[in-house]
Amino acid sequence: MRALRLPSWKTEPELLEVDEPTPGPGQVVVRVGAAGACHSDLHLMHDFEAGAVPWRPPFTLGHENAGWVHSLGAGVTGLEVGQAVAVYGPWGCGSCARCRVGADNYCEDPAAAPVPGGGGGLGLDGGMADYELVPASRHLVPLPEGLDPVAAAPLTDAGLTPYHAIRRSWPKLPPSSTAVVIGVGGLGHIGVQILKATTAARVVAVDNRDEALLLAEECGADLTLRSDERTAEEIRKATGGRGADVVFDFVGVDATLRLGVAAARTVGDLTIVGIGGGSLPVGFFSVSYEVSIQTTYWGSRPELIEVLDLGARGLVRPRTTTFGLDDAMRAYRMMQDGSLEGRAVVVP
Repeated sequence: MRALRLPSWKTEPELLEVDEPTPGPGQVVVRVGAAGACHSDLHLMHDFEAGAVPWRPPFTLGHENAGWVHSLGAGVTGLEVGQAVAVYGPWGCGSCARCRVGADNYCEDPAAAPVPGGGGGLGLDGGMADYELVPASRHLVPLPEGLDPVAAAPLTDAGLTPYHAIRRSWPKLPPSSTAVVIGVGGLGHIGVQILKATTAARVVAVDNRDEALLLAEECGADLTLRSDERTAEEIRKATGGRGADVVFDFVGVDATLRLGVAAARTVGDLTIVGIGGGSLPVGFFSVSYEVSIQTTYWGSRPELIEVLDLGARGLVRPRTTTFGLDDAMRAYRMMQDGSLEGRAVVVP
């Protein structure tokens, strides 16, 4: 079969012919229907060095995957060959307290996981291939009626990650509240939709690109603002001087972190989702009182089920551009130069 493999750090992936996987006991092989291309893959190609993460190439890329059950290993129950499924991306140990409730993203015994802190496309072979080997059937979620693999694949990360971040702040997002989304890219535009679908908050979208702000409007943002030195003041003006109840930073560089702090309301949340590498000095006088600052990573398996339900009902629909597996590198290049709108999905 074909597979887009990362041969080593700081190299471009190669499309190679490799053996089709065979499932062992408890394992499942999925015929890939779609694999999302994620910005974090660019970090794997260009930024990571040996020792940066507890795994190393070579491996097949693709950690946003959906398709159909192709073959079942011994002992697998509850799934049928041909059944449409999404792959839950973080693969934890399966035994710790977090994994037992489906939060493999925060596995507490990563050394006992199939790959420490990773999963398919992140240390192990992922879905940028004709087939993907999934090490445990619990990592598969049946697709609800009305949702096909192309629509489902980006929801497994680009939908699940903002959903988890937003869900944890629901108590601070009543009808009178304001939520700010900084960065309307592959995750941010889905974040706007999730906020509109699951809360009654007023949604403010911030970006430095006109096309991104237009996309935010199409996704339901109530107000769009260009990112500059006046943005925090404009957010406070739009909120009667109070500031935003919750700020979601999908960029994560120094400038956006400063904006998030400046725009956050007292007793608000600032959630850093983007991995732009920025840092934020925190002191008694640098942050409004009781502003909670947190990072998040992916989401839980039960949350993925909820995200897929939103997708099946048409409440959350990623803006996607599809590419063939032979053309996958063009998707990454468009992502890198900023010419890609929304999310890229590779269809083998």
